[in-house]
Amino acid sequence: MNKDMSRHQIPYGNGKIELKIPRKNAKVDTWLPPESTTAVLKADSVTEILYKEPLVVNENSQIAIAINDNTRPVPYDVLLIPLLHYLNDRRIERERIVIFISTGTHRPLKKSDYCKYIPQEVVDQYEILSHNCDEEGQFTDLGFTSRGTPVLINTRFMQADVKITLGNIEPHHFMGFSGGAKTAGIGLAARETIEANHCLLLEPNTVAGEYHNNPMRQDLEEIGDKIQITACLNAILNYKKEVSHILWGSPREVMQVGIEKSRQSCQVAIPTDYDLVIASAGGYPKDINLYQSQKALTNACMICKPGGSIVLVAECREGHGNQKYVDFMQGKYCFEEVLNEFKKIPFQIGPHKAYLIARQGMQQKLFLQSGMDDKLVRSLLLSPVHSLNDFVEDYFDKKIAILPYATTTVPY
Repeated sequence: MNKDMSRHQIPYGNGKIELKIPRKNAKVDTWLPPESTTAVLKADSVTEILYKEPLVVNENSQIAIAINDNTRPVPYDVLLIPLLHYLNDRRIERERIVIFISTGTHRPLKKSDYCKYIPQEVVDQYEILSHNCDEEGQFTDLGFTSRGTPVLINTRFMQADVKITLGNIEPHHFMGFSGGAKTAGIGLAARETIEANHCLLLEPNTVAGEYHNNPMRQDLEEIGDKIQITACLNAILNYKKEVSHILWGSPREVMQVGIEKSRQSCQVAIPTDYDLVIASAGGYPKDINLYQSQKALTNACMICKPGGSIVLVAECREGHGNQKYVDFMQGKYCFEEVLNEFKKIPFQIGPHKAYLIARQGMQQKLFLQSGMDDKLVRSLLLSPVHSLNDFVEDYFDKKIAILPYATTTVPY
């Protein structure tokens, strides 16, 4: 090993890219989320919590469980299997339990996709339905929130006697925090509901880490109230995707407790004057596509100088992740044009991603190391990087920050 080189492991897909930087002239800081002082929790911890705060169910109850899709690193072996065993112990027959994959506006999953991230024993024994936000006639109208969002939620989920959501609580780049009611309130909603809620993106305080004053998140809480979710089973994960905390209760209760624990797990005091920030989304599944990986840019922008450079490191094995985003970007030649054109159209999921990236691209130069085609990357106004090591050579005399887990490393 060359002792004159510092070596840095950058998560990329299921592997890592090794970045080598000379020690003599590089000013390099690697920033990780805080090391958790909490023991890693396993399935038996969930079982213990469930029996301490039991559900009000009977053997004739119809149970609906909402889980995230394959873009979220939720440990279902830790959360879902103990919950199902608990329900079985309460004499709820498997036939009375339906698991809903909360896709939001993401593409519905095929049955062949289920076993790629849901434990096989669950796939084999339970009915699993993948949500489709555009499926006509499949939604129950629950009225409007105080901000005018129409609340249209998956009818089969609404018909259940007991409605449970599973997920994880972590900072979300404009919702403030994920978790709580979001798995059902966005994940099982009609496109009309999701777009009306996400239109609040244009209002102040729709930023990562803001909950009480975030209009989009508070709109979601009203959606959750209308759904009347029975209980949420949420986890706090450390950057290694291990469970450090488990929360069980009503959506609002879970968020109140979980937000503070999430902050303790992700907030880091970081200077804001770096010339180059190398930001990994954290590997698979967070870098499954560009649409998801963009979240890493939000935190990277917070510590990069105006006019500085950011390299997003994301495998993007499923490409861009949203065709409406790509279609909107066609023929755009600069980020200013993107922002101006976005303001002229009705709010849409997909183009909103172009708006977010454009806001960031107006402040810093944006680069992408991925598996995507160069022509596509350039059409999205990002500059492709083929070798991170070669790219960084131009910055050896500059201040460099590395965020190996950028989506869960929140600067303050």
